Amino acid sequence: MKSFELYDAATVQDAVSLLGKFGSGAKVVSGGTDLVSGIMKDWIQGKGMPLPEKLIDVTAIPEMVGIKIAGGSATIGAATTISSIAESPEIAKNYTVLADALASIASPEIRNLGTLGGNINQRPRCWYFRGANFDCYKKGGDFCYAVTGDIRYHAIIGGELCYIVHPSDSATALLALNASATVAGSGGTRTVAFDTFFTGPREDVLRENVLKPDELLVNVTIPALAAGTKTAWAKLKFRQVYDFALVSVAAVVTQENGVWKDGRIVLGGVSPMPYRAKVVEQALAGKNIKDSIKAAAATIKTVARPMSVNAYKVDVATTLIEATVLKALA
Repeated sequence: MKSFELYDAATVQDAVSLLGKFGSGAKVVSGGTDLVSGIMKDWIQGKGMPLPEKLIDVTAIPEMVGIKIAGGSATIGAATTISSIAESPEIAKNYTVLADALASIASPEIRNLGTLGGNINQRPRCWYFRGANFDCYKKGGDFCYAVTGDIRYHAIIGGELCYIVHPSDSATALLALNASATVAGSGGTRTVAFDTFFTGPREDVLRENVLKPDELLVNVTIPALAAGTKTAWAKLKFRQVYDFALVSVAAVVTQENGVWKDGRIVLGGVSPMPYRAKVVEQALAGKNIKDSIKAAAATIKTVARPMSVNAYKVDVATTLIEATVLKALA
């Protein structure tokens, strides 16, 4: 592993100042389960992705740790561990889909160390991106090796230019919950809805979110759920432990007498960003959910553009959407 200097930030402003001082050579770290023990340990770098020389530890910043629930809404610090959120009785009661999504992440050891912000902002799991010998687009190269290589786990929706899939289970659930992020930087603090927090390869192939080099994610806020709202989570993995999603579904359904009034269906493991399946939501609008869900789920096929060896994901997504929505109703 390349050597680095570690700085402790006591406040958000401390972290912002250090990011501004060191520029692109610095990164924020909390649990470090991906940045340190993944990216840096494995020397994953390129001309558009230099390894950081300075790490700024934010785990001691009080406002970035903990869960606050008031008025039905929840605010969760970005440096809060995955396990403490997944095991929170308040989160399990009010936002079941998030608790279940976080409980499905990796292993207990990693959940005890990894944090919400780290999980949301982790880098892709593409084996070409993670491979030291592949100078791909996301590292500043000029080729996507997945196009002519093994793409069995890659994107089936929105994969133009780069065929990564977004790896974060927490991001999938939070987008379904209509969450927003508080972001701090040298220009001040701003609120970014999860609808616009993530970026695809066509917008900027070198990153996956809107965070600027001098910005960090401070916390995440989830609004109160409307009356009649139910949620559910499902995740299909190649292995049952310590694995990322082949396809995952977060369903947040607001219904009245079994009729779809509103809601969000978000898929993980299928696109470079957590993918909101608006085509499915529109097919359910104003209809009896149980009567319409099979046909509505099948509409995901109209937006999917699989490659030759990953078309199986389309059928998996169709089945999992139907099962997850019905699970929410139950």
